[in-house]
Amino acid sequence: MTKKSYEIMQQFVSHQLVKAREDSKLTQKQVADSKIVSQSELSKIENGQRYIDFVTLIELAEFYKKDVSFFIKKSK
Repeated sequence: MTKKSYEIMQQFVSHQLVKAREDSKLTQKQVADSKIVSQSELSKIENGQRYIDFVTLIELAEFYKKDVSFFIKKSK
């Protein structure tokens, strides 16, 4: 995978995390209250400033009631 491909995938994950949170009608603070990730960390992940580890992604997917595949860009 090229660096550009990796960056595109990361942007997609970040975008989907925001979408999932907004679909759930939650604020970053409310998500942080779940103790999965801090508000600061979530903000950085959603803004693409920090990568999300797979375990945290799974926990957030469960919290948002989304399948993990929702956060993964399908290859063409």
